[in-house]
Amino acid sequence: MLELPESYTISKQIQESMRGKIISYIEVLHTPHKFAFFKGDMDKYTDYLEGQEIVGATYHGGMIEMQTEGSAMVFADGAYPKYYEDKKKFPKNHQLAIYFDDETAIFVSIQMYGFIFAFPKGECTEGFYISSSTKPSPLSDKFTFEYFKGLYPNNSKKLSAKAFLATEQRIPGLGNGVLQDILWDAGIDPRFDMRRASEEDFRALYTSIRKVLREMCEHGGRDTEKDLFGNKGGYITQLSKNSLYEPCMKCGYEIQKANYMGGTVYFCEKCQRR
Repeated sequence: MLELPESYTISKQIQESMRGKIISYIEVLHTPHKFAFFKGDMDKYTDYLEGQEIVGATYHGGMIEMQTEGSAMVFADGAYPKYYEDKKKFPKNHQLAIYFDDETAIFVSIQMYGFIFAFPKGECTEGFYISSSTKPSPLSDKFTFEYFKGLYPNNSKKLSAKAFLATEQRIPGLGNGVLQDILWDAGIDPRFDMRRASEEDFRALYTSIRKVLREMCEHGGRDTEKDLFGNKGGYITQLSKNSLYEPCMKCGYEIQKANYMGGTVYFCEKCQRR
């Protein structure tokens, strides 16, 4: 799924490689998919995009925004864009195709579920988009420790470390995937009750969020995900399906996994405090 390191990497690749390309035409839902969600007026996507020149791209949390002269197209969650230069390799099944006048194309095939929306520039009213685009990125100087700690709700309800960091859009782009290495680096188990968190725990979490996300972005995303050209990211995940039952790089204990909050969490029983 698209999380901040992948949206950062792919938007940068679009910015560097796709600028100046002219969209000849687009094809929506060539292959039906019940979990492909298109926002806005899908019948107007062609009006918004065809004949338009790609002028840039940016990221908002885990969302990729590809920009043309007068419009924008956003990809989120499992809506992964992939660029093809060779017509012979164009995929037969896809939920969105963007064909360029130089006979190259971008295809989107939904993984699990995904969101796609196109709109005239400055006219998107989707709450998810507005939330992601207006909150400070963990990569920016505006993401201060004071801001981060202020995200913690002041109530007596139990809130685990995973729930605090990866739900309610508190930190857009920080999901269950990148969460694993952040918590491992901070020495905190995903199931840790944040009501017990000290000032030191909050400092450790803040430092790890900034550090790990920067490393993931600098290396072109995680090795469990792919970029615009179909290449795996260069960041080697410490806690993921790739490291399950392997020795922890800090202590040598075996990496374990558990089902938690509707997903899988990975952890080191020795290094991460529960």
